[in-house]
Amino acid sequence: MHIRQIFDRHPVTFSLEFFPPKTQQATQELLDALPEFEALGPAFVDVTYGAGGGTREATFTLVNKLATETKMDPIPHLTCVCHDKATIDQILESYAQAGISNILALGGDLPRDRQDWDRSKDAFRYAGDLVAHIRKFNDKGVHPDRQGFGIGVAGFPEGHPATPNRLAEMDYLKAKVDAGADYIVTQLFFDNHDFYDFRDRCDLAGIKVPIIAGLLPITSTAGLRRMGDLAGGSRFPGKLLRALAACGDDAAAVRNVGIEWTVSQSRDLLENNVRGLHYYTLNKADATKHICQSIGLTV
Repeated sequence: MHIRQIFDRHPVTFSLEFFPPKTQQATQELLDALPEFEALGPAFVDVTYGAGGGTREATFTLVNKLATETKMDPIPHLTCVCHDKATIDQILESYAQAGISNILALGGDLPRDRQDWDRSKDAFRYAGDLVAHIRKFNDKGVHPDRQGFGIGVAGFPEGHPATPNRLAEMDYLKAKVDAGADYIVTQLFFDNHDFYDFRDRCDLAGIKVPIIAGLLPITSTAGLRRMGDLAGGSRFPGKLLRALAACGDDAAAVRNVGIEWTVSQSRDLLENNVRGLHYYTLNKADATKHICQSIGLTV
């Protein structure tokens, strides 16, 4: 279903993110968990693409499986890095033929083993250019839906790590929306004030598309440190860190604190008219199920 129709149908959307597993065991664990995720009734789910399209085939396989074997509506990520225009068009054509309705367009990161990649070889340097290209692709009429692909882009409540100038950052986000983005999903954050400030600044910039809040529950101390790296320097509130520190080496207590923090965030966001909640699941159903049940999101 086109993302605009999804927003028309759901006053507040609830969505999930998966990543393509890298091992047979991890693949089986995700497959086993899919019925639990499906039972939550998300408005849509998205599937990551990996740095430089490192999981390209695996992403397509998982997206196709979700589309054909579950009731979940998948949105694949697509990045600019390490892709020429022909490759991007091939990917778009494959998704169009598979009946996939939406794409999340991202700038992307260089793979660790290709840090010396010459970005001049890429068709597009920035997500806004990719958004504009997808819009032009839609005009070709290749997609079975006459609307073509719906398009999502990323937003950064705590600031984009590559753009220290927050005014310029908002200009770039506005350019992505003006190029044809239908919605924004944010990078994870742990302080809702950052999201509310971001939402206000979007409004002042004339950005009127739906803004979905991205949340990731902390379930372990190791996961906390990984989040800081993956999110490009997330800010962890002192109150959260103090609560986690009080848990010491009690892994179950750390997990409970992290999940309850996300429950509290979710409730507060719902009370403040968030347009959607998007959970980064890390392919694990238990924490997501607990959060959804706690705030009444289950169908």
